[in-house]
Amino acid sequence: MKACVGWRRFLFCFPLIFILPHLFSVLELHQNQAVTDSPKENTKKFDVQHSSGDDAPKKITKKFDHLVLGPAAGEGLPNRLQCRGVKALNKTYFSNPSHASSVGDGIAFVTVFTIYNNSPDALADGKPSNLVTVGNASYSKPERSMAILNVFIKFIQVRMPQSNIIILTDPESDLSLHQNSVTVLPIQGEYSRDKLMLQRIRSYITFLDIRLEKLSQEQGRITHFIFSDSDIAVIDDLGQIFEKYQDFHVALTFRNNKDQPLNSGFIAVRGTRDSILRARTFLQKVLEVYSSKYMKASRMLGDQLALFWVIKSDASFDAKRFSKAQAFIKEIGGASVLFLPCATYNWTPPEGAGQFHGMPLDVKVVHFKGSRKRLMLEAWNYFSSSADISDMLCLILKSGRTKYDF
Repeated sequence: MKACVGWRRFLFCFPLIFILPHLFSVLELHQNQAVTDSPKENTKKFDVQHSSGDDAPKKITKKFDHLVLGPAAGEGLPNRLQCRGVKALNKTYFSNPSHASSVGDGIAFVTVFTIYNNSPDALADGKPSNLVTVGNASYSKPERSMAILNVFIKFIQVRMPQSNIIILTDPESDLSLHQNSVTVLPIQGEYSRDKLMLQRIRSYITFLDIRLEKLSQEQGRITHFIFSDSDIAVIDDLGQIFEKYQDFHVALTFRNNKDQPLNSGFIAVRGTRDSILRARTFLQKVLEVYSSKYMKASRMLGDQLALFWVIKSDASFDAKRFSKAQAFIKEIGGASVLFLPCATYNWTPPEGAGQFHGMPLDVKVVHFKGSRKRLMLEAWNYFSSSADISDMLCLILKSGRTKYDF
């Protein structure tokens, strides 16, 4: 204060009151621009996140509208896919698609699918703000769902060409698919977003009832069923499940997750009459638990919570078995249940970057759950252009920490 005592010193200090705040504002603006204007690399094809092996990857909260690749989890680990860029350094263990499921029993995939916002106005909505672009194609919200369903079908037709696909849908959905080995089966029910997971179990049970009726009328080749989400990519022949494990009625996939160890996006049912009956009874129990205990989670996770409740309600079941990624069979409520590790039969990008420690070389199903639907379409486009399944898996693996716009 003494520095500004006196009339002359006051005239000298007074302008500083206005100049100093302005200088600080300019400095702050330059610092912010230095952060946001950092150069981008490889933006023509996809972005690359750089990370040293010693540093933990930073959590990504932004959702991207283009491919963003980071480090590949599992680097240096045995029996894990190794990548240099998006080129695989070792090859995954795949059967020959031309021989997949060509001998023995038949396989059919069953999925529940419905279209929302399918009014003419919604389908015709071409506003740029409502469109997303993947490759050379742009999609509205309803078109995205159809694109994902079509890619789901294409992966099955490439990897298991002799299998069939059955789509259970709302009778009011205008779902027309004219493809070989694809059947659309309308089933009455409540397909609203809030009740879709509950309706899915009901539709599975109704389908099994229909199948039981057909079995009583015909004799012949047995068809096994794989009930799955439509946002999965079948990477290898799944018919070997029914050949390798002869004594199960229903199969579930598990991961090392204390509260939600089971994922309902993949359920296999052996096609014999006895197995279908036992699987139906099992799913009916899951439906009852869902309806009575988990309706607050009816939009998401309720079916998985109900599945786990049915399993853990068996007094002899040891949930510690979920900590090891090894298949096992357990009798639950009169059904022989096969538990398959998600790391192989229901691999997901975020868990691949985390607890799965990369991608096993024998991976058979990739599940693009959550904000990874764009990645499913990008992966198919890459596979279509390269025809190399292992390289495509490197692209998926390196994108495991990224969330997308859909």
